[in-house]
Amino acid sequence: MSPAKDVLPVISAIINARFITCTILCALALSSSFCEALAKEERPPEKYGSIAVSARTISYFQGDDHTKRRFGRLRWRGGLSLSSTSPLFGGLSGLIMGAQGKNFIAVTDQGNWIRARLIYKGDALAGLRDVKIGPLRARNGRPLKHKRHQDAEGVTLVKGTPRKGEVLISFERNHRIGRFPIDADGIGKPKYYLKLPKGLAGVTRNKGLEALTVLRAGRYEGRVLTFAERKANKDGHLEGWILAGRRSKPLRLKRIGGFDVTDLASLPSGDVIVLERRFRWSEGVRMRLRLITHAELMSQNAILGQTLLEADGRFSIDNMEGVAVHKDSDGKTIITLVSDDNFSVLQRTLLLQFEYVEKRSALRQP
Repeated sequence: MSPAKDVLPVISAIINARFITCTILCALALSSSFCEALAKEERPPEKYGSIAVSARTISYFQGDDHTKRRFGRLRWRGGLSLSSTSPLFGGLSGLIMGAQGKNFIAVTDQGNWIRARLIYKGDALAGLRDVKIGPLRARNGRPLKHKRHQDAEGVTLVKGTPRKGEVLISFERNHRIGRFPIDADGIGKPKYYLKLPKGLAGVTRNKGLEALTVLRAGRYEGRVLTFAERKANKDGHLEGWILAGRRSKPLRLKRIGGFDVTDLASLPSGDVIVLERRFRWSEGVRMRLRLITHAELMSQNAILGQTLLEADGRFSIDNMEGVAVHKDSDGKTIITLVSDDNFSVLQRTLLLQFEYVEKRSALRQP
């Protein structure tokens, strides 16, 4: 999501930045032109290929308690704050993790893909290597042009691995879901685009297809689940769909506390992790992880789910937009989150990891 369209993510980061003075904060809050200058609508396709990315480790999640590692059913593993001198790096909005979390591929809202290998120290993230970046392409094989076509928000694996397989990518503004091949050279041109549900008609261009995942078990195994960022029905519930060829099953997710959906990730059980985000002038940016069970997906009722984690400016978060799930070498389920910095010097690209413990009885104090 670009601040040229929605100023709130940038302003939320300003509120959470300790070094910004109140004078600058007030000035920026009133100046949309400044925000537009921080995130250009189009970026030149220069120096595609290998780029240098610096990674600073994040050792704690809760700022006022550096020793705390357990947050309900989640256990903090560690994180990275990423930065680069490349003008192409940033805007990460969707994420796929490879086997055992050894690599990832992400898409950006400026029409690029980024892949890298991950370095660990023990079970904690320690750095990146072999970082490469390339353009998402149109059917004619040329890089996507213009923001309305480039705005990739979600990505999910449908076949193979992040090194060789096929992915689905969702775009907003010009709303569509495309199936793309992926190999050692990156993401290729789309093979085709899926038929979208009729319920998407009339959705605003910057609040549309934000999140998608392929369900991994149960009655809907192999089908695509997608949610719009902020499309609500008459009861105020957020709208989503399970896609199946020409037909789709509509879903309703109860909107709690004004949060918007930013991404989805499927668990091996058929359950789904929902990543949500909220902004308020008085509190800055917040994030939430919610669990939806497979049984709830089959229900005709509005889905409530279970809150796994909610965090505000006291925690190591930013504009969290992507979530992915993988199994580590010990078979533990790991949830990885990534933030979209909107190409702003006032925001950060964060990569955060948690262990997901399915049974509370299995939790132990660190």
